[in-house]
Amino acid sequence: MIQRIQTLYLSLAIIFLALVTFGSNLFSFLSDTSRFVFSTYGITEYSLENEAVLGTSNFPFYLGTGAIILLCFLCIMSYKNLKRQFKLGRLIFGLYFLMLIVVILLSIYGDQLIDAQTKVRENGLGLFLFIAGFPFTFLANTGIKRDKQLIDSLDRLR
Repeated sequence: MIQRIQTLYLSLAIIFLALVTFGSNLFSFLSDTSRFVFSTYGITEYSLENEAVLGTSNFPFYLGTGAIILLCFLCIMSYKNLKRQFKLGRLIFGLYFLMLIVVILLSIYGDQLIDAQTKVRENGLGLFLFIAGFPFTFLANTGIKRDKQLIDSLDRLR
């Protein structure tokens, strides 16, 4: 299990997603009077004068990242069943891709959700960590596929 390369790749994806889920800001928008910070837990509005919280709006983005983390862990633990591991890997890749599209669209058009004129758009560390974890799911899928092809070729020799 540990000696397989897909375990390393999925573990790195879990680490990146956990860092995004537990505390990193994805992006923020600055207006004349306040700063809007988007994280996995929702949108928080801060005052520019004294950094007081003016309001919050919740959306369950953390449920999606938590689900992908759990699916990655389940994929690592199903190392004996390559068929299930391959299906889980494709599911993880698809869900991660959909969430990545949503995050990128929110970072581009998110200022329209907050009903305020924004001057500056800032990308946070969470956005870069979220994007950095995506290639590791693809690499894990290629590792799983390579193992599956190796096992199939060995079965043909018997």
